[in-house]
Amino acid sequence: GRFGIRIVRHLRRLERVILGYLEVCDGPEEEARLGILETLQCTIEHAWPRMPCRLPVLLKALLKMMWDVHTDQGPTPETVKLALLQRATECLILLDRCSEGQVKVLLEGVYSSCEENRVRECIRKVQETT
Repeated sequence: GRFGIRIVRHLRRLERVILGYLEVCDGPEEEARLGILETLQCTIEHAWPRMPCRLPVLLKALLKMMWDVHTDQGPTPETVKLALLQRATECLILLDRCSEGQVKVLLEGVYSSCEENRVRECIRKVQETT
């Protein structure tokens, strides 16, 4: 409903905020990042038609975040890391759906060059969804 329309109007600003949050680790509990991934999910769901053109930017930010989470040697608990990776994967799946499979195509190259099992696992999940 109205939420959808309002979100589309603010999409650019919202995207900047989302991208900004994805880049920064905010302590072991990662509350901001977990929250922003949830926001991104809602945004994709409500602003469906506007998403494909934002794919490259969002994809890059999500993958970079997943990579950072995976390589983070800090005090972040495993459970939090898993939650972040899972939410990011869910966002990728939604983006793939709204772009009619473009994400799968874009991820092919990443998958083949990615050495990290956990990140590969996430990418595989995206590639396996229909």
